[in-house]
Amino acid sequence: MADSYDDTYTESQVIMTAVKIIAPFTLTYGLFMTFHGGDAPGGGFQGGTIVGVTVLMLAFAFGIEPTRQWLRNSLLVGLVTGGVVIFGAIGLAMVALGGEFLEFYQLKETFHVKPKWGLEAVEILGIALIVSGTMVGLFFSMAAGFEPERPSGTGGTGRSDDREVSDDD
Repeated sequence: MADSYDDTYTESQVIMTAVKIIAPFTLTYGLFMTFHGGDAPGGGFQGGTIVGVTVLMLAFAFGIEPTRQWLRNSLLVGLVTGGVVIFGAIGLAMVALGGEFLEFYQLKETFHVKPKWGLEAVEILGIALIVSGTMVGLFFSMAAGFEPERPSGTGGTGRSDDREVSDDD
């Protein structure tokens, strides 16, 4: 008896073409939001989210498994871990300079640079990496929970008969 199930990925030339056109713009806008967030609306969280959504668009257009193979789990873990380490290192550097955790005024007193640059480093190098890596990692984790062999209401049909079903039925 062959179990029949609905595949979660259907290739669509319209969606693939649209994502090929839109993805570079959303990625650029996400990076713009990340880098420009200290002076205007935006920041690491918003920019990291847009960058993560760009990866999700690619997964929806070209398949989750090919995208998961392209972005290995170790890369996603490295992004999140790197962001946390950078965030913590910048905060602890401020403590080492004699201030409080993430007290960027120590930069002005010690290096004669604007405290804004400490915040920019945290936003760009820390928060953006954490948010984009977490968002994509959670998406892949949720997508991995689907098993076509087990009817789950999200793709398995639960049919166990041998008859073929067509669009005409």
